[in-house]
Amino acid sequence: PTPALPEAESHDSAWEREKKIVSFSIAKPAFLKIPSFGGFRGGRPLLRRGLGEASSVISMSFQNKVALITGAASGIGKLAAGEFARHGAAVILSDVNESAGAEVAESIRCGGGRSLFVRCDVSRAAQVEAMVEAGMREYGQLDFCLNNAGISGGTMKTVTHLYEEETWDNVLDINAKGVWLCMKYELPHLVRQKSGVIVNVASVAGLAAVPGNIAYAASKHAVVGMTKTAALEYVRHNIRVNAVCPVFTDTPMVQDSIMTDPDYAEKLIKSIPMRRLATPLEIVNVILFLCSEQSSFMTGKAIPIDGGML
Repeated sequence: PTPALPEAESHDSAWEREKKIVSFSIAKPAFLKIPSFGGFRGGRPLLRRGLGEASSVISMSFQNKVALITGAASGIGKLAAGEFARHGAAVILSDVNESAGAEVAESIRCGGGRSLFVRCDVSRAAQVEAMVEAGMREYGQLDFCLNNAGISGGTMKTVTHLYEEETWDNVLDINAKGVWLCMKYELPHLVRQKSGVIVNVASVAGLAAVPGNIAYAASKHAVVGMTKTAALEYVRHNIRVNAVCPVFTDTPMVQDSIMTDPDYAEKLIKSIPMRRLATPLEIVNVILFLCSEQSSFMTGKAIPIDGGML
């Protein structure tokens, strides 16, 4: 007979608004409601109706492990920080938003977890090096690196010959150079340990064309290429490097665009066969899987999480 699967533990399903502090409880996780969005083009929801409180499909322990997360003040990074802590890991958090990042770190500590916040602009080599070194001084090891910080470069409305050079430089500096700098300063510690996992946050824009936002497409294609290259370079050191490629996800970055342009919201939804945005938890679950021993034979992969888009 087929053995019964253990019942998945219910926990916080998504992010709360940035101005609210999320209380991540390690022993008894807090329940947060998925935001319910309607009213766009006849009330079509951005999130699937009936999702309710999502449940983690991952059952694992990261006890005695340390995770570093960039872009941890909101969205995917914020939820990932809480989930790593809930599964037992100490977390090193970074973001340019110092007050919001510090609030996330404090809420993890209040829930019984271990956390350290370091302000960091990932496009600045000295700041990235200082962030990694601060984490090593605090915890003495580095097991998981989630290189998540990124910006959108605007909505999909600017064709290539009209794209501003300043915007191009800013997007590539943060999204591409930032991931390279993070790996540059993370990898020496992983090599010394002879173990570790890196997960880079790319996008479906790293696997397909994105008309109207050439810099974002270029930066995310770069993340996929760097992921595959680093995976082969460091596989002999027992280091795995993978990327997640989410479709449009219900994060503050996407919501900012939606709230100012309902037509953009409709365009996003129509591009996804499942006809809704991804939830941050759906992305974080894949990240947790890639950091776990359950994916021990996976490296160099760029995994689309796209509701059937590609």
